[in-house]
Amino acid sequence: MSLPPQSAHHPSADEKPLQRTLDERRLGARGRGTLTGTILAYIALTKPRVIELLLVTTAPVMFLAARGLPNLWLVVATLIGGAAAAASASVFNCIADRDIDAKMQRTENRPLVTGEITPRAATIFAFALGFGSIFWLGGFTNWVAAGLTAVAILLYAVFYTLVLKRRTTQNIVWGGAAGCMPVLIGWSAVTGSLSWEPLLLFLVVFFWTPPHYWPLAIKYKADYEAAGVPMLPNKVPPTNVARQMIWYTIAMIGASLALIPVAPMGPLYIAVAVAAGGWFLWECIAFIRRAQAGLSGTRLRAMRVFHGSITYLSVLFLAVAIDPFLNPWL
Repeated sequence: MSLPPQSAHHPSADEKPLQRTLDERRLGARGRGTLTGTILAYIALTKPRVIELLLVTTAPVMFLAARGLPNLWLVVATLIGGAAAAASASVFNCIADRDIDAKMQRTENRPLVTGEITPRAATIFAFALGFGSIFWLGGFTNWVAAGLTAVAILLYAVFYTLVLKRRTTQNIVWGGAAGCMPVLIGWSAVTGSLSWEPLLLFLVVFFWTPPHYWPLAIKYKADYEAAGVPMLPNKVPPTNVARQMIWYTIAMIGASLALIPVAPMGPLYIAVAVAAGGWFLWECIAFIRRAQAGLSGTRLRAMRVFHGSITYLSVLFLAVAIDPFLNPWL
């Protein structure tokens, strides 16, 4: 007795819109199949906005290390190498996270999800950027900076992405150490060594990371829940998150003030560290008050803290860069 032939599945009326949406995602907004579209897809894998933020902390530290204007080619070479290293770590992150990226609205259009770039091509790209950045910095700066760059890539691509992100609500706290490394890389590129000044600035960025990232996680809470990523805002109420943000902010301000006698820093940096730190702490306090009161707009206030954190870090490190010119005798 023969079995009847299996008929092909035809999408129902309800399934067709979903299929069209999936097809549109696979085609990609960047124009899949064209050279320009492919280049833009590779650039998207590197997370350019993250790279920009990392470089904000690199160059100012070089000015502090040189106590004035460092060799401009050294600055350019360090920024190029740092950008390539950050890009490498981001591509590795996209490769490892492509399964959860497909479940999150915020990341569903990334090139590895849409199919614009294959995992194999992305892996080759990530290794080329990573090894290229290490040897570039080793050749044009020094091997201390190059070694710290290798550590930074491993911290983000392995320690944060593969070990911490899917296992603990404190993932961004300890994984955030990777984002602090540009401070050490910038300093060592100038001096060939490390000292207390970059270590204190490392702590500033380390303590800054949770109150910077958790507000974003509050906004995209549903995304992280859908992907099964245990971000702290998924597991505890916003008030608990806000309390921890305040403690980290206080520690951040303490580290920024500790730099004053160690570097030592002059009046400009002192004024900026106190004023900017006090302003950002107030933003965190305002957020917890709104969360405790159960007021609407809590997520909007969280994003205000997120954007405020970027402003704080940019202003503080701008003061780090300018201060040596105003106090050359220190």
